[in-house]
Amino acid sequence: MGSPPATVFEFLFKYRPVVFDNGQFVLHAPWPVLLFIVIGLALVIPPLLSYVRLGGKLGTADKALLAVLRVSVLAVLVFCLLRPMLVVPTVVPQENYLGILLDDSRSMQVADAGQARSEFIREQFGPEGSELLTGLSERFKLRFFRFSESLQRISGSDELTFTGSQTRLGHALDEARSELSTLPLAGLIVFTDGADNSEDPLTESVLQLRSRGVPVHTVGIGREQFERDIEIARVEAPRVVLEGSAVAVDVMVTHTGFGGETVQLNVEDGGRIVSAQAVELQGEGEVTTVRAHFEVTETGPRLFRFRILPELEELVDENNERDVLIHVRDRREKILYFEGEPRFEVKFLRRAIAEDDNLHVVILQRTADNKFQRYDVEQADELAGGFPTTREELFQYRGIILGSVEASFFTHGQLEMIAEFVGQRGGGLLALGGRNALGQGGYAGTPISNILPVVLEPRPENDSSTFFSEVSVELTPTGRSHPVTQLSPTPEGSAERWAGLPALSTVNPVFEVKPGASTLLTGHGNGAEGVVVLAAQRFGRGRVVAFPVQDSWIWQMHADIPLDDMTHESFWRQLLRWLVSSVPDQVHAAVPKDRAGVGERLTITTEVVDSAYLKVNDAHATARVTTPSGLEQALDMEWTVERDGEYEASFVADENGLYEISVEVNRDGELLGNATSFVEVAEPVEEYFGAQMRSTLLRRVAEETGGRFYTPQTVGSLPEDVRYTESGSTVYEEKDLWDMPIVFFLLLGLVATEWGYRRARGLI
Repeated sequence: MGSPPATVFEFLFKYRPVVFDNGQFVLHAPWPVLLFIVIGLALVIPPLLSYVRLGGKLGTADKALLAVLRVSVLAVLVFCLLRPMLVVPTVVPQENYLGILLDDSRSMQVADAGQARSEFIREQFGPEGSELLTGLSERFKLRFFRFSESLQRISGSDELTFTGSQTRLGHALDEARSELSTLPLAGLIVFTDGADNSEDPLTESVLQLRSRGVPVHTVGIGREQFERDIEIARVEAPRVVLEGSAVAVDVMVTHTGFGGETVQLNVEDGGRIVSAQAVELQGEGEVTTVRAHFEVTETGPRLFRFRILPELEELVDENNERDVLIHVRDRREKILYFEGEPRFEVKFLRRAIAEDDNLHVVILQRTADNKFQRYDVEQADELAGGFPTTREELFQYRGIILGSVEASFFTHGQLEMIAEFVGQRGGGLLALGGRNALGQGGYAGTPISNILPVVLEPRPENDSSTFFSEVSVELTPTGRSHPVTQLSPTPEGSAERWAGLPALSTVNPVFEVKPGASTLLTGHGNGAEGVVVLAAQRFGRGRVVAFPVQDSWIWQMHADIPLDDMTHESFWRQLLRWLVSSVPDQVHAAVPKDRAGVGERLTITTEVVDSAYLKVNDAHATARVTTPSGLEQALDMEWTVERDGEYEASFVADENGLYEISVEVNRDGELLGNATSFVEVAEPVEEYFGAQMRSTLLRRVAEETGGRFYTPQTVGSLPEDVRYTESGSTVYEEKDLWDMPIVFFLLLGLVATEWGYRRARGLI
C-alpha cells in the first residue's frame, strides 16, 4: 500500500499533524538578527503611522484598518526573521524496537470490506512484504506477536490462523509491554477490529502504558457498521426451572438494514422446535425484545437454542443464534399456606396442585382461637405449635401463602421474619385477599406491607363499612407475556381465555402498585374500575405476589366452566411454580457462564448458609467436576475472605461437552447441603457477536497513550508518523517553520488586502 497523498494541512503547514503534536515550538534567531529587528522596527514605525496624518481624507475606522494591516505584515516578517521551528524527538534508525500485535481471532475472518479482514494483514505482512512493512523495517527492529485468548511471539504472518475464540486486547497490551520491557521500545502497533469480548479491565492496561511513555498506535480493520445483519444480542432465561413449567424467555434482537421486516424466531431443544414465532424488527438502531414461551418437559441440563433463520445478504450468520443451558429439576418444592379461617380456597387450591408432583403445599388452617388444622405435613410435629416462631422452622419452606389472617395474629418478630424470608432467604410470598387480609387485616405499616407489590390503605378505626365488588378479570400488556398468566400457547389465546372467565369477588380495595412492580391482571365492575387482581415484584433475593381476591375457586366451579376445563389448575400450578422457581438452597453453586471454550479456566463459586440462612465461613466445601468423558476431579474450595459464606475453586475445561459440577458442604462433621451446576464446553461463537470494527475503543487506546488511530486507507503514513516519539533511543530534529506555505499566503493576502483597500479609497 503506497503512501497517501499529502493533505491540505500538510500542504499549508509543510509537515504532518504528528510533527506539531510531538514537537516543541522554539525561536532560533541569533542575536545579530534580533538587533537587526530592533533597528528595523525603529525605522518602520514612522511610516507605519503615516495614515494617522492623512487628515480628513480617511475616517477613524479606515485609519485603524490600514494600520492593523501594516502591523500584521510587519508581524509576519518579524515572525520569519525570528526563525521559528519545531524541535521534534525522533528515533535513531535501527536502534529501537516496535511491537507489532496482530489480531488472530475468528472475527478477523469476517468479509465486510470486499475481502476478509485477515487478508489485509496477510497483504501487509506476508512473505512478499509491502511498502508499510518496508517503511517500518527501515527504521525499526520489529517484533511480531499474535493475540486472541493469549499473546504469542511469532516470526511471521504465516503462523496466523485466525481461529482464536476470544479477543483480549488489554491482556495482549500488558503481555507485550512486559516482554519488551528490557528493550528500547518506540511503541506498539495493534492491527485489530477492536472487537474486545473479554472481561479484562482495559483502563488499567492503558494507564500502565501511558505511565511508561509507550505509545500505542491502533489500526482498525473492518467496517464500523454492517449493511445487512441480524444479531441475537442477549437471551435472559432462568438457570433453573421445575419439570413441566411454562418458561418465558426474553430475547433481545439487534439489526442493521432489516427495519420493519419480519423474521422467524425458533426455540429448539435437542434439535426439536418447541416454540416458533414471527418477529417484526424495529427501526434502525433499535433493540427488538421478544418474549418466547415454551414448556420444559424433560429433566436434567437442557441446551435450548434460540435461532433466527438467516436472511439473504446477511453478512454474518453465526450471530443469528444463541444457546442457553437450563437445568430442569424434578423435585418437590415445599410451600407453607397459612389460612386464618375455613374457606373454599384451601380445598380447591389443594385440588388444583394434587396431580403436580413438584409442588408440596403444607396447610395450616386456623379453625378457632389457638386451634389449627394441619394438612399434608411430613412429620407429626410439623407446625404443631402453629405458625413458625424461628427462622430455622420457617426457612425450611421455599414459599409462603398468607390467606385471610389479621396482622395482629403475628408477633412483630414473626412479621419481620416473614419479610426476611423473602429478602434474605430468597423465598416467595403470596398474599391472598380476604376480609382479614391486606389493608382490611391491618397490614398497612407493618414489615409485610413494605415488601408487598401493592399499596395498602390503612383501615380507619371504628369503621364498620365494608368494600365488596365483583370484578371481571382482564389481562394487562405485561400479563400477556408473563409465564404465570399463560393459559394458551399464544398470547392472543391467553388474552381471549382470560376475558371469558367468570367474575370473582374482592373485599380488598387495592388500586395502586408500587414503582418497580408489575400488574398482571386487573379487574372492573360494580364501580371498582382498575382494581388490582394480580401483581408481582422482586424484593431482595425473593419474589412477592399479591392476589387480592377471595374466591378463585369460581374458575373451577362456575356453571359456565366445563368439567374438563383446566384453567384453575393451570393458573395455580404456574403461579406457585414461578413463585419458588428461583429460591436458593443452603448451598448454591454456580459458574460465571453456562457456555465456555476448550482450555478456558472456570471458577466455581459456592454460597453457604446454615439452617437460619446466616453466612457460614468455617465450613468444608468440596467440588467434584465430572468431564463429558466421565473423568472426575475433586477440588477443595477455599473461603474467599472478601465475602462471607463464599467459597471458590477453579478448573480448566479441556474437552468439549457437558461438565457436571457437584458441591458438597460439611460443617463439624455434619452435612450442610449440596448443589449441582452444569456448564457446556463447545466451540465459542462470541467472536461473531458485536463484530463490527470499534473505532471508538481503538481511538481511545491510541489517544490516551500518545499514539494515533489509522484505517487501511490511512495506514500508509504510519512509518513516517511512528518515528516521532520520545520513547526508546531518540535524537532531536529541528523543523523550520518560517518557510511554511501558509506564511507566504498570509503575507501575500495582507499586502493584497491593503493595496486593494487603498485603491478603493482613492489613495493610489
